[in-house]
Amino acid sequence: MPSISETIEEHLKNLLAQSKRGAIEIQRNEMAVFFNCVPAQINYVLTTRFTVDHGFIVESKRGGGGYVRILKLPLGKEIETISYLYGLIGERLSSRRAVGIIQYLLGEGLITEREAGLMIAAVSRNALKANLPGRDQLTASVLKAMILAVLRDNK
Repeated sequence: MPSISETIEEHLKNLLAQSKRGAIEIQRNEMAVFFNCVPAQINYVLTTRFTVDHGFIVESKRGGGGYVRILKLPLGKEIETISYLYGLIGERLSSRRAVGIIQYLLGEGLITEREAGLMIAAVSRNALKANLPGRDQLTASVLKAMILAVLRDNK
């Protein structure tokens, strides 16, 4: 008999397979009720079985009406590039390092001049008005989201 974690993982993968966009949105609490478990069990499955290394990106919005979005990454070179960049970025990133990564992507031909300009503007200190270390966490999060969007759409 499969464990609850395996059952949750299989259910989420089935939902993803049925999705035309390669993405689903779920609510932790609803999933916990559905599987008769605590929300922490859902978190455990998401953090251990739906990682970039396994070909997934998990985004979450907390608070009232919050959700978890699971995206299946495209196979091939894109997933390797995204996985590498996510590791390079980490949980915190200065604006200066973010610009360096963006310039690297431009130099490798992975993004256009226009995309690079937009990305640089989005991670600038003027755009991300927050104090450290929150600003560096925000910079990392924003850059990851932009990289995923651009590389996923530039197939």
